[in-house]
Formats: sequence, C-alpha cells, structure tokens
Amino acid sequence: MKRRQFLQAAGLAAAATAVAKPAIAQSMPELKWRLTSSFPKSLDTIYGAAEVFAKAVAEATDNKFQIQVFAAGEIVPGLAAADAVQNGTVEMCHTASYYYFGKDPTFAFGTAVPFGMNARQENAWMYFGGGMELMNDFYKKFNFIAFPAGNTGCQMGGWFRKEIREVNDLKGLKMRIGGFAGTVLAKLGVVPQQIAGGDIYAALEKGTIDAAEWVGPYDDEKLGFHKIAPNYYYPGWWEGGAMLHNFINIEKWNALPAAYKSLVRTASSAANEWMLAKYDAVNPAALTRLLRAGTQLRPFSAPIMDACLKAALEVYGEVSKTNADFKKVWDAVLAFRNDEYLWWRVAEYTYDDFLIRNRTKT
Repeated sequence: MKRRQFLQAAGLAAAATAVAKPAIAQSMPELKWRLTSSFPKSLDTIYGAAEVFAKAVAEATDNKFQIQVFAAGEIVPGLAAADAVQNGTVEMCHTASYYYFGKDPTFAFGTAVPFGMNARQENAWMYFGGGMELMNDFYKKFNFIAFPAGNTGCQMGGWFRKEIREVNDLKGLKMRIGGFAGTVLAKLGVVPQQIAGGDIYAALEKGTIDAAEWVGPYDDEKLGFHKIAPNYYYPGWWEGGAMLHNFINIEKWNALPAAYKSLVRTASSAANEWMLAKYDAVNPAALTRLLRAGTQLRPFSAPIMDACLKAALEVYGEVSKTNADFKKVWDAVLAFRNDEYLWWRVAEYTYDDFLIRNRTKT
C-alpha cells in the first residue's frame, strides 16, 4: 500500500472511531441517582428489593448508572417517599402506593385493596390486563411513573392484644392499618392509625394502639409484635397480594436513554420476582418459630369476614360516586379479578386444596 493510501485509510478509520465512541458514550452516560425507600434496613426483604434493583442496574451498565438506596428516614420519612419523588428531591423511591391513599384513594390500587387480587393475579393485571397503563395514567398527575418492584403475597390479619370473637369486638379498637382497609374497618368501629413500619412496635408497647398489621411472619417476627400482642389473625383480606413499586420522577425518566429505560423496567421486574420468592421461602419457618414462642394463631370468623366484605363494597360504591379515576380502576380490577377466579377455581385452587389436605401423606 502506498504511503498516501495508508494515511487516507488510517484517517478514515480514526474518523469512524471518533464517531463511534461518542455514540456509545451517549447511550451509556454516567448517572448517579438516589432512591429513598419507605422501609428500614432491618426488614431485609421489603427493603432489600430496592437493593436488588439497584445492583442489577449497576452491574448491567458496568457501574455507569448507579442508584444509591437510602432507608426510610435517611432522606425523608418512609411515608413521604412519593412526595420526595414528586417534587424532585430524589429521582425515585421504592414504596407502597397505598401509603398515599390520603392524596387520592386511587393510589390504593397500586398495592392492594380489600378483597382484591392475589399476587399472581396482580402481576397478570399489571403486565397483561392494562393495569400498569391505567395506574401510570393516574400517577402522571403526581409527576411520576411507576413499575412493579415487589410483592409480599397474601398478608396476615395482624396482631391483637385481645381476641376478636365477633364483629362488636372491633368497635373502638385502635389499629395500625393504612390506606383503604382503614376506611373499611372504620365502618365497623375500628379507629385506624397510619404508622410507618419502624414505629409500630413502640406504639403497641406504649398502648397507643391495640392492634397492628404489617406483612407476615418473617417481618413480623423481626419487629417483635408477638412479645406484646399474642393473637395473630389471618387472612389479611385487605392485602391478598401487596405490590410494591418503583416511583420515578417523570422528568428524570423522560431524560433517560432508551437503553436505561429498558434496564430500569427489567430490573424492577427482577425485584418484583425476588421479593415474592423470598417471602414464600422464609415465611413458613418464621411462622413455626412464632408458634413455638407462644403466638396464638387465629382465623377471622366467617361473620367477621362477611361484615368486612359488606363494608368494603359499601366504601367502593361511595368513593366511586365522587372519584372518576377510582371508579375507572375499580371497575377494571373487579372484572379482571372475577374472570381470574373462574380459572383459579378449576385448577390452581383445587390442586392446592388437595395437597394442603394431604400434605402429611406425601
């Protein structure tokens, strides 16, 4: 090759490299975000899902996109996480949508509503039933977009100092319970209290509240509720599958490269799967330990469950009359849930029911 041809070829190669590098750099910029959790670090599963998410993002980008996770209270209180995203204090948060029920009851559908769907049905609704689109159409009014990032599965009905034998036993009961469920139980005489997870034990210990619900055996054992309120009721009919979300400031989201947007969605799904699997794995042993420690496991009676369902349907009707967003989402949830149970009763439920009754034989 002649010297002039060589230099021309080298020049073209250098020019091509000069064009390619900025293009790669633009698609993988170095970013540092902050994520505030609504949960304390001691609750390693519900808090840990945010760390799983952040780690997945960092590893996939060779640490170019770093998301630092902060526990509740380190930047803002746990129940103010969405506000911090809305006003741009942080880029994102990991939280339970129903904590912001006071802003608008429609927020409840992002996590769980009384007598709603179980965890698998919620995933089906979010990913394939239009749920994510419906909720994000609502969330944009508050300046954020959201992606499922965890689920506890069906929760327990909570810890009570005294037995709850009949509906009248609920009257005057001061109970830590948030969101929509508190409104439903208020119809039955309960005085609902919204208290962050890390503050529940102190409220029970001081007698500020008479009962409290949180998640299930694994987390409840860590928080020590059994030491104060020995009666452990089930099921948590207000949370058949409590979904967590990543809320992301909409301006920050829109500024992300397409590759990072895709990664955030994928990493959120990984956290969603991880949390539910972890709870399913650790709850059985935790419940066994609680029972050995003297916990009294009790089901809500059929009359109490019936009264709660009646109260819930009344609240749904009342709120739907004055809140178009709420009615739109509730109608969608109800239709999807009912269709799901047509299928569930055929195979899923009958299979589980058979093995539950025969587990000692296999």
